[in-house]
Amino acid sequence: MRLSRYFLPVLKETPSEAQIVSHRYMLRAGMIKQQSAGIYSWLPLGFKVLKRIEQIVHEEQIRVGHIPLLMPTLQSADLWRESGRYDDYGQEMLRIKDRQGREMLYGPTNEEMVTDIFRSHVNSYKDLPLTLYQIQWKFRDEVRPRFGVMRGREFLMKDGYSFDIDRDAALHAYNRHMVSYLRSYERMGLTAIPMRAASGPIGGDNTHEFLVLASTGESEVFYDAAVTDLALGARDVDMDDRAAVQGICDEFTTLYARTDETHDAALFESAVPEDRRRVGRGIEVGQIFYFGTKYSEAMGANVVTADGSRVPVEMGSHGIGVSRLLGAIIEASHDDKGIIWPEGVTPFHVGIVNLKQGDASTDSACNALYSAVIGKGLEPLYDDRDERAGAKFATMDLIGLPWRITVGPRGLAAGKVELTCRRTGESEELSMEAVVDRLGQIYAGI
Repeated sequence: MRLSRYFLPVLKETPSEAQIVSHRYMLRAGMIKQQSAGIYSWLPLGFKVLKRIEQIVHEEQIRVGHIPLLMPTLQSADLWRESGRYDDYGQEMLRIKDRQGREMLYGPTNEEMVTDIFRSHVNSYKDLPLTLYQIQWKFRDEVRPRFGVMRGREFLMKDGYSFDIDRDAALHAYNRHMVSYLRSYERMGLTAIPMRAASGPIGGDNTHEFLVLASTGESEVFYDAAVTDLALGARDVDMDDRAAVQGICDEFTTLYARTDETHDAALFESAVPEDRRRVGRGIEVGQIFYFGTKYSEAMGANVVTADGSRVPVEMGSHGIGVSRLLGAIIEASHDDKGIIWPEGVTPFHVGIVNLKQGDASTDSACNALYSAVIGKGLEPLYDDRDERAGAKFATMDLIGLPWRITVGPRGLAAGKVELTCRRTGESEELSMEAVVDRLGQIYAGI
C-alpha cells in the first residue's frame, strides 16, 4: 500500500473529547471517527487492526475445536422472557418494536438465542461436548459512553457458548477457554491476568475476568506481583488432557488476583507477601463464565444420557472484547510520539520512508523493497508522499508500525538502507537483501 493512495486522515491536534491515550491516538492516527455517542466508524487503519485481532481470536478458537457461527443482532424478546432476563437486564438493553408490534431487542449477548439453537438440534449426550462461538457486533446502551472504543455503546465481541453433559466436563470447557484466551492475548503482545470476578447479569458462580494493567483502567485490581511474570509461551497443550489443562489454570489462578468486586482484604494480606502486594487498575478484555443449567433448565435444553434419562445441559459463556482490545493494546504500548503496535496485530508489518521522493535511485530502491517485502508474504506501507522527512517520520511514529525502513541517497551510495525498531528506537544499516531477510525472520511464526 502506497500512502499517497491510502486513506489515512491523521490529525495534528488532539480532539478535546479524547480523555485517555488510546482515544487520543486512535483519533489522531485516523483509525476511527465518532458518529454519535459511543458509536464509531472504523476507518481503514483501525479496521485493519480490528481484523488482525479478529483473526487471532478465530485461529485460537478453532485450534481448540470450537465451531464458528453467526447469529442475528436483533433478537426476539420472547426468548429473553423464557430465561427471565428480559425485565431484569436493565436500561443497557435497547428495546424496540417492529412494524407488527413485536417486541425485539438489539442483542447485548446471546445466551438465549444459542440455547434455542441448541435445543432445536441437539438431543443426545453423543453430540457433546460442543462449543459454538461468533464474532459479532453488540449494543449496550451505556449511560455514559466514554474513552473511545474502551467504553462504547456498539462494540465487536467474540462470544462463545459451551454445552456439556455434566459439571466436570463443563468445568473442563471453562478451563479450555482460559488457556485459549491466555494464548490469544499473548499473541497480541498483551499480559492479560485472569482475576476472580463477579458474574453480573450473565449469572453463574464461577467466573474470571481477563485484565490488562493500565492506569486508565475502570476496574481497581489487587494482585500478587508474581502473576505478571507468568506466561504460557510456546508450550504445546493437549486440550483433551483435563489434568494438563487444569494444571495451567491452577498456575495462572492460584496467586492472588481479584477485582474490587471480589477483593478480600484479609486474604490479600495473609496470602501475599507485603513486598509483592500490588493495587492498581485494569482494563477488562474478556470474561469466562460457568453457569451450569441456568438457561437450559429455564428454556428446556435437555439431552438424553447413556442410561436413557433426560437432563438439562451444562453451559458456559465466554467473551473477548475484540474492539476494546485495540484501546487496551494502545494503553499498554505507546510513547509520547504515538502508538507502538506489537508485531502480531500491526496494521502493516513495516513502513518504508523515501527521504528523497522523485529521485530516480531512491524511488527505484523503495519500489524494489516494496515488492520484495510483499514477496515475503508481508504488508508494507510505503510513504511515497512529497513531504519533508520529519513529517514522514512523525506519521510513522504516530501510527505505530513496529519497523521502519528508511531509504536515502547517502545510504544507497554505500549500498545500505536503515532498519529502525519503533519500540526501542534502535537502528542498523543493512543491505536491501539483508533487511528483507531480517523482516522475514522477525515475523516468522507470528
